[in-house]
Amino acid sequence: MSGLAEKFKSTLEANGLRLMRATGIRISECINLPLDCLQQISEQQVALRVPLGKLHSERLVPVDEETQQVVARIVELGALTPVPEHEPQAFLLPRYWQPETWYKALHNTLRDMARAAGCTGRVNPHRLRHSFATEMVRLGVSLPALMRMMGHSDIRMTLRYVEVVQLDLQREFHRARQKTASLYSIPQLPLPTTTAPTRVDVTTIRQNIAATHHLLQLLQPQLDDKARRKLRRLTQRLLNIDHELDYLTPK
Repeated sequence: MSGLAEKFKSTLEANGLRLMRATGIRISECINLPLDCLQQISEQQVALRVPLGKLHSERLVPVDEETQQVVARIVELGALTPVPEHEPQAFLLPRYWQPETWYKALHNTLRDMARAAGCTGRVNPHRLRHSFATEMVRLGVSLPALMRMMGHSDIRMTLRYVEVVQLDLQREFHRARQKTASLYSIPQLPLPTTTAPTRVDVTTIRQNIAATHHLLQLLQPQLDDKARRKLRRLTQRLLNIDHELDYLTPK
């Protein structure tokens, strides 16, 4: 193969790996992607159509504009690569190699790129799938949605791909705490004032009982078990008084 063809080959492999990282597809699925793998879902939404694979199910994986450009680059380079006449250009990765050769080429390219980047651990294309799953969870994708993207039939398999570290736990906890205030609405109750009301009636008394009851409820978590029991008795007395006020209300 000429030097120019070698350059094209290497670029095709690199873009194939980029596509795997951006979509979480398996190496076998990448090798067998059809040439027309992008499908328009709506005017602004595009998905990668992954054909029948390991679990004998087809799926659509959402892709962004950058990933669409990666696919377009592969198509462009594939058109410049000579393919045997008996092998029609039906695949995204040209069939100048058989699938088993593509497996080896993608593995070797990723290994060389990892070494050049200073990685000392073992790296293989399947790790890109794990990285995709972890990134999606950190970006807020739900596990059921991720399961569909990954092409799993059991969410327990999806969980095997997700790496959750202490930093993730801290981020998720504080994110959840920030949302707490918007989940619960705190009732605005009239609170007793230090000055005597200008008008006293049953309604005013009941409003003050409701406000006192609310304050006692806020106090309860700060007390020990014995004090809580006493507080509950006091609260019940307030409720009883409120109930007895019904008999003072004019019919």
